[in-house]
Amino acid sequence: MTDQPTHVHDSLGAPTMFVEAANGIRYAYRRFGAAGMTPLVMLPRFRGDLESWDPALFALLAETREIILFDNRGVSATSGTTPSTVAEMARDALAFFDSMELEQIDLLGFSLGGFVAQDIALIRPDLVRRLILAATAPRGGPDMHGWRKDIADAVRKDEPGPAELLYTFFKATDASQAAGGAYLRRFMARSLDRDSASSLATRDAHYDAVCEWGTPDHGALQRLRGIRQPTFVANGDADAMIPPRLSHLLGGLIPDATVKIYPDAGHGFLFQHHTEFGADVNAFLDR
Repeated sequence: MTDQPTHVHDSLGAPTMFVEAANGIRYAYRRFGAAGMTPLVMLPRFRGDLESWDPALFALLAETREIILFDNRGVSATSGTTPSTVAEMARDALAFFDSMELEQIDLLGFSLGGFVAQDIALIRPDLVRRLILAATAPRGGPDMHGWRKDIADAVRKDEPGPAELLYTFFKATDASQAAGGAYLRRFMARSLDRDSASSLATRDAHYDAVCEWGTPDHGALQRLRGIRQPTFVANGDADAMIPPRLSHLLGGLIPDATVKIYPDAGHGFLFQHHTEFGADVNAFLDR
């Protein structure tokens, strides 16, 4: 059973609502934007929750479409225990979609969320109309068996702060670091009804899932041939967490994919280049 739906344009004013799914999990979610078109569901990064996005990006996307965000099982305000595999996360996401009676969606997955988005598109192809894979990698791809030590140490701290986010998500240039600082100010713009931080158990389960997904497996790359949806693959040119060469690998193996690499940017390219990325996403979804 869902809370009464609300349609507000501004992400900062969207209330956190809850829905009980058939798997017994109570999911926290928000929905906002222009109702009527195919909704865009956005799946967040490692340790991500309802607050992990950029209000400036939402302002561009929500002008013409409805946006749905949710905490998957065990994350922040959603009940249950966070699973440690991407496959389980995809099944839990599908349970949420079913509870919301979503018959067709556009799907944007960022980082770990992009792993989950790939599995969703393969498990239930008729659900996903168009797919956006941001700063993410294919299952079994090379050099994805965990992150390099400095990155892993930073993002796995008990309480990572602004310094860790600037180091891991933005390039070590003046322009990129300045854009990261601006994102951090926008990131904190919502003062009321903020989502609770994800737990250390979620951190550990998410990293297990990242490592399991990234275990080298050349044969697993062939799964991408099954993604038939039009797909937009994007990344920054200096992503230290997921190298942009893996974006090109995704683009080469998904039959109907377009790849764009954004300049002077790292893992958080979609926040640094939010205006350009938002316009590119809107154009791709409207095409």
